[in-house]
Amino acid sequence: MGRQARHPRIPEVSLATPKPSSEQEALVRQAGRALARHGLVHAYGHCSLRLDARHFLVSPAKPLGLVDDIDSCTVVPLDGPLPDNVLGEVRIHREIYRRRPEVGGVVRAMPPKIMSLSTLRITPLPRHGFGAYFAPRPPLWDDPQLLRSDEQAMALADRMGSARAIVMRGNGAVTAGKNLEEAVVLSWYLEDAARVEFEVGAMAMSDSGVILNEAEAAQRATWSGAIAERMWAYLSTSRS
Repeated sequence: MGRQARHPRIPEVSLATPKPSSEQEALVRQAGRALARHGLVHAYGHCSLRLDARHFLVSPAKPLGLVDDIDSCTVVPLDGPLPDNVLGEVRIHREIYRRRPEVGGVVRAMPPKIMSLSTLRITPLPRHGFGAYFAPRPPLWDDPQLLRSDEQAMALADRMGSARAIVMRGNGAVTAGKNLEEAVVLSWYLEDAARVEFEVGAMAMSDSGVILNEAEAAQRATWSGAIAERMWAYLSTSRS
């Protein structure tokens, strides 16, 4: 009887939970405090960064402005149930990371002007530079209820698609960036786009005024020239 052919051994995929570095933990805490400092979150809101293809690190389940340096963030797997100590809407982050490998950071924010506009089913048009990042305009999740099921999270992520943000009617917004710093910057940009929408009379005439066309928006929505880095420094540095 001849020797049985040997097949190459298939490498096993490690399912071990990664241990985040102290720098990654510190960044999530810093991002949360930056969002709170600029009024983009309050008692509610959370942020996360991707650790690898199967896990992300999410902020502590407490008001982000109250997070201190001894608070631990939580590693969340993309597969399986949410850990017991994370907030229910963290499943939004999970669905975005599952669908979009290019995303490295997600923010769930409560920007006040975005909140008001959303109750009219309005999302900001690209009327100025910061609005250009969301052209032609952010999609709307037209449901004011708390998002507490996997089915809702999957539907929201599908509705968001490849957009940098999605506005949730009467319930804030979600932004996604290549890293957490960018997601925080986009949260501030989104709220400023809503401010402009108000100041040109958007409450009554949402399609009035000058709007950047597709070519203008694509040219303006650049990250070159340390655009994100400078805004991140502004948002994340305390001078108090």
